[in-house]
Amino acid sequence: MLDDLAKNRVDFQKPRKEGLTYIVDRFQAIDRDNFKILAPFVDMVKIHGALPLLTPDSLLKDKIKMYHDFEIRVSTGSTLTEFAILNHSVDSLAKQAYSIGIDVIEIGENNLDLSLENKRKIVEVIRSVSIDVQWKIGRKDPRHQLDADETVAKIQDALKLGSQKVILEANDGFNVGIYDERGSIKWNLVGAITAKFPPNTFIFESPQESQQSALIAEFGQRVNLAEVHPDSLASVESQRRGFLSKAVFNVSYLRKDPEGGPAAKFIYYIIKTKHPIEQSDLISLSHLPRRTVQGAIDELKLQGLIISRNSLDDARKRVYVPVHSDWL
Repeated sequence: MLDDLAKNRVDFQKPRKEGLTYIVDRFQAIDRDNFKILAPFVDMVKIHGALPLLTPDSLLKDKIKMYHDFEIRVSTGSTLTEFAILNHSVDSLAKQAYSIGIDVIEIGENNLDLSLENKRKIVEVIRSVSIDVQWKIGRKDPRHQLDADETVAKIQDALKLGSQKVILEANDGFNVGIYDERGSIKWNLVGAITAKFPPNTFIFESPQESQQSALIAEFGQRVNLAEVHPDSLASVESQRRGFLSKAVFNVSYLRKDPEGGPAAKFIYYIIKTKHPIEQSDLISLSHLPRRTVQGAIDELKLQGLIISRNSLDDARKRVYVPVHSDWL
């Protein structure tokens, strides 16, 4: 219906590279006939927590086969992998996961702090049985969160180990990772990491519908989302195609305004409306001293609201753009 009005998907056919949607299977009841309608919008299913330890392999195989029938890959959660690492059983986990049809093993450091060499050994063991690795960055405990520099360092480790994308931990979506205690997105943190890595590097865990709506509004249909409840699938896909959902009307924080003095706010407004723009043009348009403009640029970079890159017209010059415009 109304196919001419709906936005086309950038990656419509699986396997997709962008606009990924990961759901979580907590062994909730799934009606196969209804799921068949939504399955084309699902790229990965994660079997939650320690559930694979509590379930007979025969039942897990049946569940995994159902997902494979719908061209959906299946992943373990990072909790299971951390348990195996602590018990020196990664090799056993990898072999058993392969035997029941698992496609991806998720690795996190919620209760660990692994060296790059240890991470490399774990990856080699898992990949030796033809299973892919998915890195998750962040911690579940609100009292022990990574700061921006620690987050960036762990992302860099994951990329060095060959990951194309990394998942950003959210737990239940409150006071963890990119979310504050109310579940609102900390846009300055998002800006700081997307200033260093392309936004399509990340798969944002977003358990709350308002978080999914805000991320789609910010980054467009190509944003990658994880921890999506099956009941929210239709809403997420609708928003990717340009239709509003009820969750959209609860979103009042799509992007935080720049902090600081009037100069930073004025320079940010000019960059937003005139990007890409050189510093000399910012000085000319704002009529502000060079030192003031440079200070405003440094402040906006620190807040993660703008990035600089080489000019396409002259590689010797730098131009400034808002962070989100690099992908939209």
